[in-house]
Order: sequence, then structure tokens, then C-alpha cells
Amino acid sequence: MEGKSGKQLIVVGDRVLIEPEEGEERTTVGLYLPASAVDKQSVQGGRVLATGPGTPIGAPTELDEEPWKIGSGEARYLPVQARVGDFAIFFRKAAVEISFEGTEYLVVPQAAILTLVRDGERGSEPVFQL
Repeated sequence: MEGKSGKQLIVVGDRVLIEPEEGEERTTVGLYLPASAVDKQSVQGGRVLATGPGTPIGAPTELDEEPWKIGSGEARYLPVQARVGDFAIFFRKAAVEISFEGTEYLVVPQAAILTLVRDGERGSEPVFQL
């Protein structure tokens, strides 16, 4: 993700950069909750802005009997499920707040994401519709 000054914010590993929901929350019965009440909840939601490459894994061929052999040198990753534009619901306590060029973001490990809401795109993943 590129900032205003041309600097890049690079997300590493299996982490996801999220723009958190701000302001008042609405309950299922239509009540609006102030931010102080929302802060006490254990989960939070936000829009995915960037993702890391995923969890690094070794190639199965690297587990042979000759560990001194030089491998291909290319890193391989198990990709992150979240995509840019998804709405993520995640454990609030696992998120780390950062500030980049005056804007607040959350960095969340993939393991802390409970669900993803993706707009209408159908891929190879099973989709649960409400």
C-alpha cells in the first residue's frame, strides 16, 4: 500500500492490514451504541486494505536425504485467505494498532480473523449465503 508521500507500507507474513470501522455501531434491534460501548466487545470488523504473502513453507523436495543441496532459492507461501476489499471480523485483542502517515490501521494475523465477507465474487472457495 502506498502512502501520500510515496512511502510504501508492506504487510509481511500471514498478516492483514485492516481499516477499522469507526463511529457508532448499530445493534440488531436498531439501537446505536457509542464508541465507548463498542470498545468492550471482543470482536471488531473492518475493511481489508492489504495482505501479506502468506505463511512461508518449504518445498516437499527439500526434505530429501541431502540437506546440503542448494534449493531453488524461491520462497513459497501458503496464501492468505483474505483479499483486498473483503470485510473482516476478527478478535480485537489480536489486532495491533499502527499509524502510517497520520492514519490509524490495524494489523491482524490471519489466525485471528473469524469471518470474511466478500462482495458477490464467486471463486473456488465455498460460499455461505445468509
